[in-house]
Amino acid sequence: MSTTRSTLRTHWVALRAMLLLTLVLGVGYTAVVTGIGQFALPAQANGSLERDADGAVVGSALVGQSFADAEGAPLPEWFQPRPSAAGDGYDGGASSGSNFGPENADLVAAIGERQAAIAEADGAAPGEIPVDAVTASGSGLDPHISPAYARLQVARVAEARGLPETEVAALVERFVQGRDAGYLGDPTVNVLQLNLALAELVGD
Repeated sequence: MSTTRSTLRTHWVALRAMLLLTLVLGVGYTAVVTGIGQFALPAQANGSLERDADGAVVGSALVGQSFADAEGAPLPEWFQPRPSAAGDGYDGGASSGSNFGPENADLVAAIGERQAAIAEADGAAPGEIPVDAVTASGSGLDPHISPAYARLQVARVAEARGLPETEVAALVERFVQGRDAGYLGDPTVNVLQLNLALAELVGD
């Protein structure tokens, strides 16, 4: 009888400990962390969502997206992101790189095709085209391009929008982000944020 009582008591203690820890760590801790995130960093906690002038969510500042037509042709009136190897392109559910080595024939051919397309669209010599314009990132979803690639696209976007090049160039410079902590990485331009500002500029 005493053994049975002892077993029941042990189980009851274990059950109470489990319930307490579930409340403290599973509910309380989660609520506190969520509350801190919503209070201190609401935009980041909710996915760094970007909205258009009407307040509609159009994407995330953390995830690259396409600015192309239904056939996949780049739209000249928008700044273009770097290429994507995520799924069929910019697929948030299939983040990945191509995993091709630098001498892979398919990769070399793809880079050549991209260089030719950019040279035709933006009037640049192949040697002037930045590396990020023709190669995908490791995730396939990098939302940034180099300032050099953004500046390369200024003339095309200005012509397609009927805007002065100086105005579009000044917009690009506004969105150049410096190195993290002043020394980590390279300066970048967030394509979605730049295009949203461009849309506001022309009343899109």
